[in-house]
Amino acid sequence: MNNQKQIVEIIELWKTNKKQYVKKSSFSAYTLLIENHLLPVFGKNYTIQEIEVQAFVFQKLNTGLSQKTIKDILIVLKMIMKFGAKNKWLVYTPFDIQFPTEREKYTIEVLSRTDQKKIMNYIQEHFTFRNLGVYICLSSGMRIGEVCALTWEDIDTDSGIIKVNRTIQRIYVIENGIRKTELILDTPKTKNSIREIPINKDLLRILKPFKKIVNSSFYVLTNDAKPTEPRTYRTYYKNLMKELNMPELKFHGLRHSFATRCIESNCDYKTVSVLLGHSNISTTLNLYVHPNMEQKKKAIEQMFKGLK
Repeated sequence: MNNQKQIVEIIELWKTNKKQYVKKSSFSAYTLLIENHLLPVFGKNYTIQEIEVQAFVFQKLNTGLSQKTIKDILIVLKMIMKFGAKNKWLVYTPFDIQFPTEREKYTIEVLSRTDQKKIMNYIQEHFTFRNLGVYICLSSGMRIGEVCALTWEDIDTDSGIIKVNRTIQRIYVIENGIRKTELILDTPKTKNSIREIPINKDLLRILKPFKKIVNSSFYVLTNDAKPTEPRTYRTYYKNLMKELNMPELKFHGLRHSFATRCIESNCDYKTVSVLLGHSNISTTLNLYVHPNMEQKKKAIEQMFKGLK
């Protein structure tokens, strides 16, 4: 193979090619993983052996990186290697990488019903547009980027629907060798994330009077032509939770709380999945559907009833 190239060269050519096909946010995520993890370890190589990748995985696990993040890095590495092999710059044999069995079960953090009611009552009594965003998240399961990108025209109080079709996020970019971040307004995470969510009666009662007087092109959280970005809104939310003496809960926990309340109310899983904008129902099932002890007892009793 005469036209062998270093991994660093293949990465640059792959990036130029990939940039044409993926969203700016996806390209940014790939670049970040490459810069932080792949280039420092494999950049100078002309080839990568399975044994080296396996050692890389254990080294990353030891630094505290999650299996999910490491698997994401390996997906990018695989794409780069396949691209290199296709262009005959290296030989690629698929890796068979082993991960240790995860002993700890992933648990999601949610608000208790009491705390959720307390927050929602507080917001009803202490209205601000930024507080409204928290109420909307608890009533719809929207992601933080989606609620930051929400404008008044996305809220239809006549039909009682919120249309989710945009998200705001800060991404990492490298231009002419200069690293910087950039705030972008884009379509949501996946095509399933573009969705319509019914507005419940309490939220509709709050929204209707405003809808008549606001500028429809303004962002809901700021009631202004300029949006707030997720990291700023996260800080605001954190301070609000502290003020209300709430347990520390990530903003994404509001989405988890909404989903959990839906499941507790015996909503069918497919509907919950569609409301959340999950790309498939298995994501919803894995995250939220965990039978409690009562349900387990009921299953055992039904089983024995069938034997009699």
